[in-house]
Amino acid sequence: MKIHYFQHAAAEGPGEIANWAGARGHRIDGTHWYRGDAPPSPAEIDFLVIMGGGMNIYEHRNHPWLVPEKRLIADVISQGKPVLGVCLGSQLIADVMGGKVYQNPEFEIGWFPIRMTGSPHTLFTGFPPEFIALHWHGDTFDLPPGATLVASSGPCRHQAFVCRERVVGLQFHIEVRPEDVRAFIQGETAPLPEGRYVQSFDEILAGDSHMPAVHRLLEGLLDAMTR
Repeated sequence: MKIHYFQHAAAEGPGEIANWAGARGHRIDGTHWYRGDAPPSPAEIDFLVIMGGGMNIYEHRNHPWLVPEKRLIADVISQGKPVLGVCLGSQLIADVMGGKVYQNPEFEIGWFPIRMTGSPHTLFTGFPPEFIALHWHGDTFDLPPGATLVASSGPCRHQAFVCRERVVGLQFHIEVRPEDVRAFIQGETAPLPEGRYVQSFDEILAGDSHMPAVHRLLEGLLDAMTR
C-alpha cells in the first residue's frame, strides 16, 4: 500500500506507524505542511494518516495550508479510503465531516487512562477495556454525524471514533516512541499549563514503560484498517 502521512510540526512525525509500515512491506511517505511541501493527489494515496500539531484546526491565518489540507482530507474520505487521525488529526477529521471542534474544559497532557465504551468496534477488538495512553491536547470535538464513539477518558469524553467503517480519529497518542516524547518536550517553548490532568515533564518521561503495550494496540488497529 501507498501510505501517506500529513505532518504539521517537526517533532510530530508518524513514529511507530512508520515502523509498522516497513514491517508490513508498505511504502510510506509524507507531506510536511509546515515546510511548504506540495501534497500528492488523492489518487496517489491508499491510506492517509494525519498527525498531531500544536496549532488549532481553525488557525487559518497563521497556518494557511490548513485550508487545502482539509479539502484533501475530505477528498480522500469521499473515495472510501482508510484514514487515521491522531490528536490534531482526529480534530481535522471531525471538522471536515461536520463535527464542531472547540476548547475542552480541561487540558490533558501526560499518561492517563482511556476506557473503551460499549461493545468493541471491529477495528478495536484487540483493545482492553482500559489502558494508559499519552495525551497532549487542549481542544476536543463533537462526533461527526454518523460516527461511533469507541473510547473516552475522565476529562475528555470523545477520545476515539469510527466513521464509515475505516475512518478513525484518536485524540490520544499510541504511536509515540521514547524519542518522540522527548521531541514533544523539547518543542515546548513555554511552561505547560496548570491543570488536574497535566503531568510534569519528569512524569511524562517516566511513561516509557507504557509504550510496548500501546504499540501492540496500534499495530492491531492498523492491521484491521488495512485488511
